[in-house]
Amino acid sequence: MEGAVSLKSETASSVASTNRTRRLVLLMLGLVSMFNYIDRTVLSILQEPIKRELKLSDTQLGLLTGLAFALFYATLSLPIARLADRLNRRNIVSASLAVWSGMTALSGLATGFATLVAFRVGVALGEAGSVPASHSIIADYYPPDKRVTALGLWGLALPAGIMLGYASGGWIAATLGWRAAFAVIGGAGLLLAPVVMLLVREPVRGAFSTHQHVAEPISLGTALATLWKLRTYRYMLAGTTLHAFAQYAMMSWTAPFYMRVHHMPLSEVAAWLALMNGIGGGAGIYLGGWLSDTVARTSPSGRVWVSAVAMFLMVPAALVQFLVPSLGVSLGFGFLSSMLMFFYYGPIVGVPQSLVAPHMRALTSAVTLLVFNLFGLGLGPAVTGIISDRLAAGYGMHDTSLRYALAAVLIFSLVGALSILRASWFYRFDMREA
Repeated sequence: MEGAVSLKSETASSVASTNRTRRLVLLMLGLVSMFNYIDRTVLSILQEPIKRELKLSDTQLGLLTGLAFALFYATLSLPIARLADRLNRRNIVSASLAVWSGMTALSGLATGFATLVAFRVGVALGEAGSVPASHSIIADYYPPDKRVTALGLWGLALPAGIMLGYASGGWIAATLGWRAAFAVIGGAGLLLAPVVMLLVREPVRGAFSTHQHVAEPISLGTALATLWKLRTYRYMLAGTTLHAFAQYAMMSWTAPFYMRVHHMPLSEVAAWLALMNGIGGGAGIYLGGWLSDTVARTSPSGRVWVSAVAMFLMVPAALVQFLVPSLGVSLGFGFLSSMLMFFYYGPIVGVPQSLVAPHMRALTSAVTLLVFNLFGLGLGPAVTGIISDRLAAGYGMHDTSLRYALAAVLIFSLVGALSILRASWFYRFDMREA
């Protein structure tokens, strides 16, 4: 009897310790992800002072915030994810954080477009290794019934990072200049890297899988063919990628939009966008995940189509935000559009992780990042900048060209919503197969 009690006590203690470890790991990976988005966002809020000092065009700014970053970030995420499916993922996350933080700090030394591109490429090289490895670690720390919730909590780093990127970047730039903003934010990330090495433990790969063969290696071609056969994943990826085209355009150009069209100072824009994207985006991620899981109890495909409904609603809200002359109304609808814009985040992370085997999770995230970022992040800001330059040069819209450029790219979210609706038709079948 005493042995049974002792065993029960040890088991409870072990579970509690495991839960504490899980929470610590989730917190640390969330902090890493938060710095990922801080370092991306800071360039967006600093665009206007950088443009003035370095004499850049909107097209060049669009390339900096989009294609120059996304081209390397997306393509390198795939080979690094292959390493993450084989090597120590904790080490990959920590090294990635150190590289991108160092490159962010060096961005303050830029003397022109070419040097700033070089430093942004360095940031992309670092950030390419973080997300797939983090997804894979979390999936091995949390069982399937808690995994989507854990990934949703981890996903809150996105709005938190955006909020801190806008707020800290804007405040430091207004006080000390844009170069100091890069140095301070990059330096903070460098300090976090060794802490990750100390506090995060590498989990057993496939810890919650009931199949022993999952650790066997799989060729890249076989893995990609497996993903292509998953019609839910295929159409979800297409839809969220199209939506990302508009999303990243909005995230990149909203700060210059308010500064040019509504003549807001940098410090005010930074504060408003921090609230808009931090609180609004965080609420969107949480509500998107919660509604998806809630609807899925009675309609399993709801875990997918809730994102499509949110995209359909976002487009008119964003049109009001960019086209209405009233600043107050624009900011109010901007909060709403930011919230709806992030509804898709939980499903696009959680659904694919449930459809594939453990030895494909990092690769699946990398493929998602590759397509999502190459088209969405790579082209969205750049195309919007080109449209803005053309409207300014051809039609004299020097201060208002961004208004119509941003309104034009929203069509991609509408098409993306249709693709996600299509994905929901196949969800039940693909889950049975999984």
